[in-house]
Amino acid sequence: MSVLRALARLRGRSRAELAERGAQWLVASAERWGVRGAGELPSRELEGALVPASLGGVATLDAWFERHRAGSATPFFAGLADRTATVAALRDLVPDAEHELLARTERMLSGDFDLLGYHSVRYRLPIDWHLDPISGVRAPLAHWSRIPFLDPAVAGDHKAVWEINRHHCLVSLGQAYWYTGDERFAARALTWLEEWMDANPPKLGVNWASSLEIAFRGIAWVWTLHLLRESAHLTRERFVRAVGHLTLSARHLERFLSTYFSPNTHLTGEALGLYVLGTQLAPLGQAQRWRSRGLSILLDQLPRQVRADGVYFEQATYYQRYTTDFYLHLLILAERCGDAVGDQAPALLQKLLGCLQAIARPDGTIPL
Repeated sequence: MSVLRALARLRGRSRAELAERGAQWLVASAERWGVRGAGELPSRELEGALVPASLGGVATLDAWFERHRAGSATPFFAGLADRTATVAALRDLVPDAEHELLARTERMLSGDFDLLGYHSVRYRLPIDWHLDPISGVRAPLAHWSRIPFLDPAVAGDHKAVWEINRHHCLVSLGQAYWYTGDERFAARALTWLEEWMDANPPKLGVNWASSLEIAFRGIAWVWTLHLLRESAHLTRERFVRAVGHLTLSARHLERFLSTYFSPNTHLTGEALGLYVLGTQLAPLGQAQRWRSRGLSILLDQLPRQVRADGVYFEQATYYQRYTTDFYLHLLILAERCGDAVGDQAPALLQKLLGCLQAIARPDGTIPL
């Protein structure tokens, strides 16, 4: 019966879709058999790729960020260039934000999180990155393609698991470090980063099972590394290992894009992850391909997913916000990196924003 169901699902598929799904199946099978994609990337391989020979014996981390500071590497968001000025601007424009952030991050230090509408979810430390804290179910450490994560008996509420593994918490800790200079926040963020890598070997576990989750986590790591670049806790070894995981993440995204599985915000979110990683891992040989692929998908999908009046094609208000967020990130970063986006993308983004403005309540919230 399983064979018949599989054959029925293939009915009506295009040759391109069958070829893409077949290729993804073969790659996933090769990973399961240990033929490819197993283990972390050797630090020696990464260091050779990250540091040009002309820099000689300069430590990888110093060279990497010196290139960013000197403007010879692809830039990131402008607010990260001057910590003092950015913090002063935030205190002036959003004076309550610092207090709210620090209160939240102090709770995080003790394992207290707000997740998906659940307030004050408690985790034992060190965090179990595979645990659904609501149901108490722990997903198995198997190859990602072998985990039926939609089954609550196997993974609990997989979205609750994935929410903390998106690592917004690391970005928040990095922001708290920027406000205060308190090394506690940097130390905890980098400890959790290291513990996550230990607990989630490449391709194993529920946190490798969704390309969109890998994209969101990769973007969060890039922000975290930038925010913590002045911390003594961001050692050369930690940095190189994190870049190795980001490299594997980008390779996974490129191979397992949701082109046919979920060609909506899954695909555009994954493409944004590819674009961010492609711009920020510029010294790596494959980075330009990731950057070009991510940009191409985002520009191609925008007129497909956003109607002429600026309404997101699934007509879901929160997806409207999601899509606006993705494309604001894209346009800002593309301008910083000198990548042309044409005239259509800014025009449609303006319409996306206009639609949000029209449906927003006076307090800024939107109906769901």
